[in-house]
Amino acid sequence: VAKPATQTTQPTLTPEPDAPAMPSSTPTENLPPESFYIRNIAGNRQYYALGCEASAAVDLAAYYNIPIYQFDFQINLPLSDNPNLGFVGDVNSIWGQIPPYAYGVHAAPVADLLNHYGVEVQGGSGYTLEEIKQTLSQSHPVIVWVIGSMEYSEPVVYLDQQGNSAIVAPFEHVVILTGYNADSVRYLNNGKFADVPNEVFLNSWGVLENMVVFHK
Repeated sequence: VAKPATQTTQPTLTPEPDAPAMPSSTPTENLPPESFYIRNIAGNRQYYALGCEASAAVDLAAYYNIPIYQFDFQINLPLSDNPNLGFVGDVNSIWGQIPPYAYGVHAAPVADLLNHYGVEVQGGSGYTLEEIKQTLSQSHPVIVWVIGSMEYSEPVVYLDQQGNSAIVAPFEHVVILTGYNADSVRYLNNGKFADVPNEVFLNSWGVLENMVVFHK
């Protein structure tokens, strides 16, 4: 979670006559284009020290013309010592800790609250880069859980007070993916865009098991 800042708002080939068309061994109609970028999306700086999830959720909602304030989204997130169930700790605390200390929140509670506001999304883990590209190519941005500025930290299995487990990691962070090409992905973070090589993104995204929130 980043530091706090003030809030701102091919052509088709036709076979020769009488020549049978050869079936394609690899269907291409369902594959995403080699590159695609969503241009009509903007972002704001996050207001709270650990409020990256609220900031990204509000920016995603704004893309679908649903206005939400970061404050409202943050205070309406459920609270828990398990980030799979709710926000962990004080949103104004220092970044880089893991539960039970102040941490943040994972995909499911964010998706649930966005749906409550009327933004039709789903959230979870175990997704692939190809699935993300397919979603982006349909002009749907994707919130992803990464580490820091696309870095790596060692994941930890955390047991909450009820004995439920969750994979957590220091310097958990979220950004919004807005495009890609063959070699890199583009993301929106704190109101600014950046590109990162695929291998760097995959290394960071994989720490928390390829977690996302995106349009249904």
